[in-house]
Amino acid sequence: MRRPGPHTLRGQLTAGLVALLAAACLAVGVTTVIALEGFLVQRLDQQIVASDGRFATSLEDERRPDADNAPDTRGQAEHTFAARLLHGRTTRAAVVEDESVQDLPLTASDRRTLARVPADGGGHSIRLSRLGAYRVVAETGDEGDTLITGQPLGPVEETVHRLEIVEAVVFGVALAATGLAGALWVRLSLRPLRRVTATATDVAELPLASGEVAMPAPVPVGDPRTETGRLATALNRMLGHVGNALERRQASEERLRHFAADASHELRTPVANVRGHAELALRHHGPLPDDVRRNLERIQAESERMSRLVDDLLLLARLDAGRPLERDPVDLTRLVLDAADDARAAGPGHRWLLDLAAEPVTVRGDAHRLQQVVGNLLANARSHTPAGTEVTVRLEEEDGRVRLTVSDNGPGIPEDVRAEVFGRFVRADAGRSRAAGSTGLGLAIVQAVVSAHGGTVAVDSRPGHTAFTVTLPA
Repeated sequence: MRRPGPHTLRGQLTAGLVALLAAACLAVGVTTVIALEGFLVQRLDQQIVASDGRFATSLEDERRPDADNAPDTRGQAEHTFAARLLHGRTTRAAVVEDESVQDLPLTASDRRTLARVPADGGGHSIRLSRLGAYRVVAETGDEGDTLITGQPLGPVEETVHRLEIVEAVVFGVALAATGLAGALWVRLSLRPLRRVTATATDVAELPLASGEVAMPAPVPVGDPRTETGRLATALNRMLGHVGNALERRQASEERLRHFAADASHELRTPVANVRGHAELALRHHGPLPDDVRRNLERIQAESERMSRLVDDLLLLARLDAGRPLERDPVDLTRLVLDAADDARAAGPGHRWLLDLAAEPVTVRGDAHRLQQVVGNLLANARSHTPAGTEVTVRLEEEDGRVRLTVSDNGPGIPEDVRAEVFGRFVRADAGRSRAAGSTGLGLAIVQAVVSAHGGTVAVDSRPGHTAFTVTLPA
């Protein structure tokens, strides 16, 4: 389970900065509150001790027959509390109210609280049911009793509470201002990193797999001593290596294409000569020995196969070089009908079915190359499926796209070949038997021609069903 929080580095840095400042503010706030509370309580203890317990002593004197009945409240602050305990039992408790003494009724809990105060002359905090929180000092009287004098803790608590409110407001404003300023500062500090990210995104979107690629401009390095500077330097070096590798690959592919085109072009003449001499020898008027005639026929067949291979290689080299094709209106329905007739003649053992649109389907392109696409797909279905296989050709137009599908109910394409079925010199030897004379370039030519027309070709195959689908702009 992912923990909630900011996902960007900028958000994480800002949140971390605010969190650190919040921790510092909390530490300062807690420290100042504790220190102030301790200081005020200490001063309160000093005031109680400075009163010398006269108020509580007067409660003790009140037990003497010759004593004045009025307790001594001289110099006593308002709400001063006094109590006298004898043998752990409270005999009297009073509080100064409006410069007069008011006896304070105590609950059983109050009496137990007062009895627990140690007579050590130090300050102790207690809470009485009627008075609230008090700071008291207990001392031993002359008669062996305990005299308790106290001052209210309310002013101290009010002062501490006010300080807490002030600190909360001040620290809250400081955190908000720091968060905003920190976000702006982090944003400015991460500008070089954003440039690195933008460049990396541009490189990721480049078509590195094919063709000549123009690499983006190097990232500004800035200060190389910073982390972003070192990252930009490393990215620029990587882009340089990638660019050099792409240039070398492009140069190698160009040399290979030129070699294939030149070799194919140069081979056409000698192959044609061999084929012509074989045909001329077969036309000899005199009798030919059977073995000589058989050899000449093999020479003629192999020269024809080599001629087709040379033509296919030359076509692929021209398509790889990006040579433009013709862009004329092409009746694709007529091409399918002619290719189906040729397929029936070449494969009478197959069942050929047509599923065509009611109206002729027309595209713009090279009629000869599109006829080659349809013919190669039908020849592929005929060559790699056994006799009796049903082959269906479907042609339809929808949403500005023309879709040509050649499907069969043959054994299917082996899974290990399916991913590379449009590669060059790829043959499926398992499941689909390779017909003699196949060059393995038919589907590669289909893909190259369709791509040159701005279309796509895909295959879907499983045992009992194989379909090649060509999609072209209408």
